Amino acid sequence: MARSSSGFVAGLTAAAVAVVGFLAYQASANVPDTLGKPLAGASKVPTTKAPRDKKNPVALPTASGSGERVVYSVDDDRVWLVAANNRTERTFKVTPGTVDPGVGTYAVTSRSKAVTGSDGAQIEHVVRFTVVDGVAIGFSSAIDGSTGSPDSTKKLGGIRETRKNGTAMWNFATVGVKVVVIR
Repeated sequence: MARSSSGFVAGLTAAAVAVVGFLAYQASANVPDTLGKPLAGASKVPTTKAPRDKKNPVALPTASGSGERVVYSVDDDRVWLVAANNRTERTFKVTPGTVDPGVGTYAVTSRSKAVTGSDGAQIEHVVRFTVVDGVAIGFSSAIDGSTGSPDSTKKLGGIRETRKNGTAMWNFATVGVKVVVIR
């Protein structure tokens, strides 16, 4: 009986892996053409590091756009949630994946309440805004609360935030909200 049940478990595992692979293929085949493309008519974001307030290094950088937006600094690993009146509602540190988005203005293209991340972690509040070399880039929080450094041998686009900040991002960054990536 033990031999029969281990074969059954192996069969179930193989079937589960095949289903996950098929779903991943389907998801990648159904990515909208607009995913990852800068917004039409978006303001030009400087490719050099945006100026910072030396007295207040967590202040919203100048030249980071205007209006309601998420500002993400790839150099500082920091996010600002900015209201329509250009006031910062929240700012926080993040842990980037191994693949960075290019400097520019994007829009939130899709969201997922809870999924398994490309690193295998259970994540929530996923807010995606671009794709780089086939890797989806977006903000998320690990359900276990971890924000550790990603495996540098893998191509990972998840920008991890704490669960509290992930909830704030989820409530703020609905589909269509601007995401401005700066240096």
